Amino acid sequence: MVEKRSVIQRENVYRWFSELNSAQRVEFLCGLLDLCVPIELRFLGSCLEDLAGKDYHSLRDAEIKANNPADLATLTNITDEVVRSKLLISLALLNSDNREAAGVLFRTLTHIDSIINNYGLQLNDGQTGDQFLLLFTMASNHPAFSFHQKQVLRKELSQIQGIVITSCNNANLSTSSSTATSTTVTTTTTFTPCVAGSHFLHKCKVTSRLQSFLCLIDKGMLIKYNGRQLPSAAVDSPC
Repeated sequence: MVEKRSVIQRENVYRWFSELNSAQRVEFLCGLLDLCVPIELRFLGSCLEDLAGKDYHSLRDAEIKANNPADLATLTNITDEVVRSKLLISLALLNSDNREAAGVLFRTLTHIDSIINNYGLQLNDGQTGDQFLLLFTMASNHPAFSFHQKQVLRKELSQIQGIVITSCNNANLSTSSSTATSTTVTTTTTFTPCVAGSHFLHKCKVTSRLQSFLCLIDKGMLIKYNGRQLPSAAVDSPC
């Protein structure tokens, strides 16, 4: 009976995890890793090394650029969606001991205040908010950044979360008000609940976790998964 209940609970966790967006999954997985003992971490590292090796050749060129400070220094216009996509890929492929490259990325990411205020960057349009949340979640958990840098990035992440949550709540109120005052128009836009803490964000409506991540990177790039080019239907999946 206890074993059956454990299986059900595990399935519930799998189902819950599959419904999270990319930023939430990264945050949750990093939290789990912090709870693991050294032997568990070494075992998980071996499993990850084997899985990552399957994509080594297809990601080799991108990995070289991701660890080259000169290339990273050109990715400064964070208001550009293509630049944000390249920054996400760079963070994913950045070596854990590359402090110099991490310093370049840190200088780029710490201008978020002026970007939001001077450019009026909207974080409530779904796609932009998703990208920024994933960007700062990855950076604030990446081992290449120093403790101080992570603290600063975590503070920036909290600020972005607050903006997204506020925008989401306002959108929910607006949707509710429109529904209450209209009897002929049916609102079809659906928002996921905004919850304080690490569970946040208006979520892209996609059919798989892979498509959810692809929604956050440049759809015009040649994207490969396990050495195969993805079908256009996956790359161009609407958010």
